[in-house]
Amino acid sequence: QVQLVESGGGLLQPGGSLRLSCQASGSDDGIYAMAWYRQAPGKQRELVARITTGNTITYGDSVKGRVTISRDVAKRTLSLQMNTLKPEDTAVYYCNCLRLGTNYWGRGTQVTVSS
Repeated sequence: QVQLVESGGGLLQPGGSLRLSCQASGSDDGIYAMAWYRQAPGKQRELVARITTGNTITYGDSVKGRVTISRDVAKRTLSLQMNTLKPEDTAVYYCNCLRLGTNYWGRGTQVTVSS
């Protein structure tokens, strides 16, 4: 089992920056990848960024060029930096871990981009 707890988010202004963190606990063997997803009201959950244990990184098309994902293996944290925020970035952001074929999810953190 893996437990994930997100922090960061809140109400942010367009053009601003965002930093989210995810703290993992529980089993840490067999983890293949960690990622950030987001889900806006009425829309499907979409990939924001993903990093594998081999440090292969994938960014979602809608955020490419504006985000950076990083991972601190020793501290078991996952971070997301997003710049040049847009109102369409408004969503619940979820931390995700893929371990031994099972997806684990955090409870999510709300990000609202509005002036």
